[in-house]
Amino acid sequence: MRVSVIGCGHLGIPHAAAMAELGHEVIGVDVDRAKVDRLNAGECPIYETGLPELLVRHTGGGRLRFTTDIREAADFAELHFIGVGTPIDADGRSYDTAQVYGAIRGLAPHLGRPCTIVGKSTVTVGTTSQVTALAQRLAPAGERVEVVWNPEFLREGHAVEDTLRPDRLIAGLTTAEAEKAIRTVYAPILDAGVPLFVTDPQTAELAKGAANTFLGLKISYINAVADMCEAAGGDISQIVEILGIDSRIGSGGMHPGIGYGGGCLPKDVRAFTASARRLGVTGAADLLRAAEKINETRTDVAMDLIVRALGERPLKGARVTVWGAAFKPGTNDVRESPALALAHALQQAGAAVTVHDPQAVPTAVIRNPELDYADDLPASLDGADLVVLATEWPEYRQATPEALVDRPANPLIVDCRTTLDPAPWRTAGWTVHQLGRPGK
Repeated sequence: MRVSVIGCGHLGIPHAAAMAELGHEVIGVDVDRAKVDRLNAGECPIYETGLPELLVRHTGGGRLRFTTDIREAADFAELHFIGVGTPIDADGRSYDTAQVYGAIRGLAPHLGRPCTIVGKSTVTVGTTSQVTALAQRLAPAGERVEVVWNPEFLREGHAVEDTLRPDRLIAGLTTAEAEKAIRTVYAPILDAGVPLFVTDPQTAELAKGAANTFLGLKISYINAVADMCEAAGGDISQIVEILGIDSRIGSGGMHPGIGYGGGCLPKDVRAFTASARRLGVTGAADLLRAAEKINETRTDVAMDLIVRALGERPLKGARVTVWGAAFKPGTNDVRESPALALAHALQQAGAAVTVHDPQAVPTAVIRNPELDYADDLPASLDGADLVVLATEWPEYRQATPEALVDRPANPLIVDCRTTLDPAPWRTAGWTVHQLGRPGK
């Protein structure tokens, strides 16, 4: 098929590259000329595992190109994906869908033949019907313009993999023609056995919020249990194993630490909570708000552990190395990053903070310019009184503790992601503290 992807950010770029990988001819659209030029040159402005290789292959091969001209996309494509951002609104609880409606207002007047618009952006329930009415009113093709809501379930750091080999696909639609278009564009994925759930638009819109909010609940729950372990002297890692064996629960997503972040999960939990309250389902809203509150306190919990780990040495004036700036490994996204929130809190407490990250230093510098940064992992430790592991990159798990023990002034590490095997670190001479695990 000839496909357009409108909006080239953390969602749109991986989706455009993946559609080209599936064999479609793809044109991406973005208002940022500098970004478009970089993309056409095969340069990726974001980091996602496997994405740079796909981008180079398909821009070089001619199957994928980018433009700032939405009319060019309208003339070219028979199916248009909307992948623009829907950040949290000024009220702090709802989605700001201005970019979605802006994309429709820009695209629809140029749609003179039958086509399908497929929304990927995360939106409030009820948006599809409003977008459909707007698109069909503005488009010369009128009711021959179909609208489908096809929410993404991408994990940042795994966006390419999750687009090409998803757990499931959901399509909220109302006509047989729209379903045919979805089955055609995703044919290679469906042929591989991935299930497609064809629903009404409201169900598709709610499904995305429900999935992310459940994950937020799960993360907040295991963090609450980790706090209980701290108080009682239990071991959260063993509890995760014990719970994970239960087929009704599973260990996926139960990683104790300093909470969830990024551009999706925080806003989706907030918006889903707000939707529950608007719908009058106060019990659900109260439950979801409790999960938010637990997540909001994780920086305080980590700070308490750091102060205890330092013992009599004051945090003020201490030289602290923070390993991790991205909100999770595999991406350079620092939006609502718990790692950067913790680094900022440490600096506000008077520590001299240096941050290292394998991929996210350039984006972190823009968001938190008040911090110092290091590109070299061993050198980041030089003279440190304390190391704080804040993002669970494999580079940190796979580091050799014996080779690093002489770099800091004090070989003390606080693992705020409970991701290290503490035994080899302690054997090498490090003192290790972890959230939810007793010190040894």
